[in-house]
Amino acid sequence: MKKTLLAFVAALLLAAPLSAGQLQAAERFITVASTTSTKNSGLLDFLLPKFQAESGIEVRVVAVGTGKALQQARDGDADVLLVHAKGREEQFVAEGYGVERFDVMYNDFVIVGPQSDPAGVAGLSDAQAALTRIAEAEATFASRGDDSGTHTKERNLWKAAGVDIQSASGGWYRETGSGMGATLNTGIGMDAYVLTDRATWIAFENKGGHEVLVEGDPQLFNQYGVILVNPDKHPHVKTELGQSFIDWLTGETGQALIAEYRLNGQQLFFPNARKGQS
Repeated sequence: MKKTLLAFVAALLLAAPLSAGQLQAAERFITVASTTSTKNSGLLDFLLPKFQAESGIEVRVVAVGTGKALQQARDGDADVLLVHAKGREEQFVAEGYGVERFDVMYNDFVIVGPQSDPAGVAGLSDAQAALTRIAEAEATFASRGDDSGTHTKERNLWKAAGVDIQSASGGWYRETGSGMGATLNTGIGMDAYVLTDRATWIAFENKGGHEVLVEGDPQLFNQYGVILVNPDKHPHVKTELGQSFIDWLTGETGQALIAEYRLNGQQLFFPNARKGQS
């Protein structure tokens, strides 16, 4: 009888609703729409546990291409954006979907390709010249084709080089519609050239016979920005928690940790918050 009574009391306690304090603790999380590069490089896995330990705020990341991340934020499915297509980020803010944009960090893009280098681009530091050679040689090029920040950069470079990639689509120009890792795998399988952010390339393990062939062009600069989604558009946005994350990421602690993060002895991202903010 005594055991039955104890079991009954225990069941009641388990079924009891959460207290206000417990509910508040359970809701201390934010959703961040970010790029595949911040996830695939291991940076967020390095940063976020440290932020949570310090703040008590859990960060749930949805890692997709920048275009999809921007759309998720427009739809109110994220509290914070962490992406890398500055012009599109500024448009997002101008349209009222974001409160303010802040620079966070940067690295660069590179063009990788097979050691055989059929277009003869190895050693070039002019991305437009390299793409022109690839087009003239009709050498296979694998594009993400997914409206990501990397895809946006690539399209701008082709346009600047005066190459009509639409007419080449399905021929030497192949669009995967996939993230960076999947596109690299496809490109390596086809002995194709690929534009990738350097952080993902460093972290990528299946390099095969591919290597960095084109780098060092200022046009390959890759800036990341962070934006709080505007609560005027979406009242459910966790403004205070989201701003706490932004302040931490762009503050001394977050910036120092970004600089500290390395893979295979190489620094993947370079902090530059509070510089030239829009």
